[in-house]
Amino acid sequence: MADFTNDPFGVFQRRINATLDTQRASSTRKRHDRGGRTARENLADLVEGAEINEYGQLAVAAQRTRRSLEQLQSDTAGDGVITAIAPVNQAAFKDQDCRTALIVNDYSVLAGTQGFFHHKKIDRLLSLALEQNLPVVMLTEGGGGRPGDTDVLTAMAGLDVPTFHRWAALAGKVPRIAVNHGYCFAGNAALFGCADLRIATTNSWIGMAGPAMIEGGGLGRFAPTEIGPSAIHETNGVIDLIASDEANAIAMAKYALSFCQGDFSSGEAPSQQALRAALPKNRRMAYDVRAILNTVLDRQSLLELRPKYGRAVITALGRINGRAVAILANDCRHLGGAIDGEAAQKTADFYRIAESWQLPVVSFVDTPGFMVGPDSEATGAPRFMSDMFIAGAALTQPLIAIFLRRGYGLGAMAMTGGSFDIPLYAASWPQGEFGAMGLEGAVHLGFKQELQEAPEGPEREKLFNALLDDMYRRGQATEAASYLEIDAVIDPTETRAVILSALPMRRSSVS
Repeated sequence: MADFTNDPFGVFQRRINATLDTQRASSTRKRHDRGGRTARENLADLVEGAEINEYGQLAVAAQRTRRSLEQLQSDTAGDGVITAIAPVNQAAFKDQDCRTALIVNDYSVLAGTQGFFHHKKIDRLLSLALEQNLPVVMLTEGGGGRPGDTDVLTAMAGLDVPTFHRWAALAGKVPRIAVNHGYCFAGNAALFGCADLRIATTNSWIGMAGPAMIEGGGLGRFAPTEIGPSAIHETNGVIDLIASDEANAIAMAKYALSFCQGDFSSGEAPSQQALRAALPKNRRMAYDVRAILNTVLDRQSLLELRPKYGRAVITALGRINGRAVAILANDCRHLGGAIDGEAAQKTADFYRIAESWQLPVVSFVDTPGFMVGPDSEATGAPRFMSDMFIAGAALTQPLIAIFLRRGYGLGAMAMTGGSFDIPLYAASWPQGEFGAMGLEGAVHLGFKQELQEAPEGPEREKLFNALLDDMYRRGQATEAASYLEIDAVIDPTETRAVILSALPMRRSSVS
């Protein structure tokens, strides 16, 4: 039936209502019964009542040749995606700092698949994000490409859609956060994987192909819950943050987004006195570096990314007296703090986020260097470890280095952007020790002949310890500072104040 009437306003209102949850009771109830939220509920949570400029709300699937317009309006609202520009975190930041491009896939419409107008809506918003320099939050749930859009007569395979190129081309230009809950396959997974920061619920399954494509390729039959569960992607580096449910995921996205939106005017931290006892007296003993971070940073501001991947290096967002910063820290409880291939890749990725999000980097260094040996090389160490230098060299954001204890070799240099002369300020705690390689290895390598000549047993061990003690004295932080290889040695309680004094001016002020 043709959609003509003498009441244009009535037509408009009916068309708008058809896109809302109140008029889509069956799909809304189905979503709730499965413990999920609707796309519009997630959108409402993101903007918290702020005004929204929605794009393409009246779109329907390109299937007018196979379905009635009334059916398309009721069953394919928005062609399976909501696209809008609206403020996020409006209560905390000035209006110009919180405007965000929002893309929310709607799984209740054709399983969130990507159709002709679906792509056009996303393409339109990505173009606006680039033109207006807007961060993007994308909810990626969906089943990938849709083969049933029969209205499209000018395309064969549909491989000329610009969506994936435009999304990837925003890398390094605007912050991009992807959030997923449920099934995310094929094209949707490609969008998820391209984001700077990726958040997924525990009930997420993310794969570059869904069950039908896998079976069609002759690779076997699998249930969708067997393909890319979040528990796997949490450990392989695909997922940065794991959320318990959609509400938790949206809260994480808003909190993460706040770090690229600006600085707060102030922030409180615990007493700094505990830092004097933060390191064990025995230099060979491990400790919890997160306790140090949570003391130096503002209370409850630490947001750690990929905690189960590349565990020798911690990457996190945090604040110091309200200042948004990117945090690097070696974790000596894993591999003694030696940087393996995974940790190197994770760190290089994080340098790129800091650059894109315009965040100063604060690096807490305690590493014996890069992980070495045949097993390490077999994992591609030269490639991944060298990428830390490439990413560090591309970093234009200020970097501040705090040496907690060991600063050895190429690994320590990579933790400071590639060289100790890169940081705006490089300060060490009194326990700091420095050298071209770990002290024990340096003694074995540099004094191999002397050690071999000493009788095996207590005498050789005594000589080794004497040489080690001498090398430790010559590599202490005070000696490194006297040679100007670092800028200062500081009382651990001064760490927070030193970082604040070294940081450049605030990017913006809170409204």
